[in-house]
Amino acid sequence: MISDFHELSDKIDQLADMTMALRRENAELRQRNVALAAEAQAYQLLLAEASRRVSALLEKIPPDPAEAAPQPQGDPQ
Repeated sequence: MISDFHELSDKIDQLADMTMALRRENAELRQRNVALAAEAQAYQLLLAEASRRVSALLEKIPPDPAEAAPQPQGDPQ
């Protein structure tokens, strides 16, 4: 009977250790998640800025006159 209590006590100790380890891991994962979310937001801002700059450059390119003029149609043979 006493050995059963010792075995149960050991298992409770193991459970407590595992619980603490999981709590530490969970806290670390939450911190990493916050850091990754901030990093993702920074990349989204960079991507939006790059997109804006590309759009501004595309607007500055003059239209191609060959594309704007209608193509003459030749005589059918």
